[in-house]
Amino acid sequence: MCMVAWQAVAMEGKDAAGEQPRGVSASTYALDLAGLYREARLEDPRVLAAYARARSASEQQRAALGSLLPQVSANANSSRILRKNEAERDLYNTETYSLSLTQYLYNKPAWERYQKSKSVKDQKGHEAEDTLAEATVDLAKRYFVALAADDELALVQAERRATQKNLDRVSSMFERQMAKITDKLDMQARVDFLLAQEVEARNQVQVSREALAEIVGRPITEPLSRVRNDVALQAPTRPLQNWVTQAVETNPLLKSYQSGAEAANAAVREGKGEHYPQLSLSLSAQQNDQGYDNTQAPRSDSYVASFGVKIPIYSGGSTSARVRGLYDDQLAAEEQLEGVRRQVVKETTTAYLTAQAAVEKIRANRNALSSAQQSSVAAQKAFTFGVVNAVDVLTAVQNEFKARRDLLKTQYDFITNLFLLNRWAGELNQESVDNVNVWLSPVPETSLPGGEVARLGASR
Repeated sequence: MCMVAWQAVAMEGKDAAGEQPRGVSASTYALDLAGLYREARLEDPRVLAAYARARSASEQQRAALGSLLPQVSANANSSRILRKNEAERDLYNTETYSLSLTQYLYNKPAWERYQKSKSVKDQKGHEAEDTLAEATVDLAKRYFVALAADDELALVQAERRATQKNLDRVSSMFERQMAKITDKLDMQARVDFLLAQEVEARNQVQVSREALAEIVGRPITEPLSRVRNDVALQAPTRPLQNWVTQAVETNPLLKSYQSGAEAANAAVREGKGEHYPQLSLSLSAQQNDQGYDNTQAPRSDSYVASFGVKIPIYSGGSTSARVRGLYDDQLAAEEQLEGVRRQVVKETTTAYLTAQAAVEKIRANRNALSSAQQSSVAAQKAFTFGVVNAVDVLTAVQNEFKARRDLLKTQYDFITNLFLLNRWAGELNQESVDNVNVWLSPVPETSLPGGEVARLGASR
């Protein structure tokens, strides 16, 4: 699986200073993606409804099979009869017992209904698998959107602290007539803007948590596990054609439409079967002590074996019309199957190419972040010597934080595309989620790629 391409490249079990980490209590552990996945499988209404439909289709198949098996019935009847005329008056009891068995020897419509029910069962089963895969991708998207919201809040706060320090420095210089009033006003405007952005960022954190709560059915208050900083991201190594071939063979959505086309074909055969004769065998046994016109008679036992033939001759043209309509339904199902096949090929190709490009983009964003950090430090030193103005310093700081946002977004997009690639290839399951989960830190991290958040605000 392509997700295994992510590997930890740094020594584990040591902190940034090379020392063994202190013990961590259970309460400090963060909620990870695997934990949410397990909750979602039990709580997501979409998944539960899909599997309920699959179970219903299984029972419908059993019901269709039942119509092909022997039909046995028993009947018992007890009567109390009063008969009277001008000469006599009789009061007596009669009893009748019967047992019958009917078995179709040839019933093409019933047989084809059974074949159709098997295809429908397979269709609903594959739809349930695809619903689970789609819900897993949706969960991953919402998870990383929540992480991105946390990132945005941390970055805005860090940028505000950094800009505030620069504002304090410019204010001090302005009091000594070493800075312009415009520099001070520009810094103050930026601080006020970041304060407004912080309010919005806090709101987005709550909104993104609520999106996760919608899936698992409970409030999400725990901190979320972040992507570790000591993992190397690699593109899928298997050729694109291998992924496309596998997707066409194993994608559950495509397989569900294949089963749907098979069910439509069986429906056509069922409709045409109404033109065929039906053969049946019936066996019955009866015990009766009631005669003609409810008269009392000696008990008699009868045993009957009958062979029945039903030949349809004319039904007003309704059978032929129904068959023509079923032919069109079959054609529509086949066209839908071809459309889904093309969609699977397109989505698999898109996810593969996007994942390949994302690795290069991550590498470029890391370089851009490094350059932006150096540029920000240089701009602040240059401002101290009067070489640049405050606007240049603000621009440099904004560029640094933009580079941080771009890097984080690219990482999350890369992981999401891996989920999409595995979903369309028919490989998205518990193992896939677990493979991603090892890249998440079991404890909340206070650092973002490229440096600690606390340092961003304190080192300006």
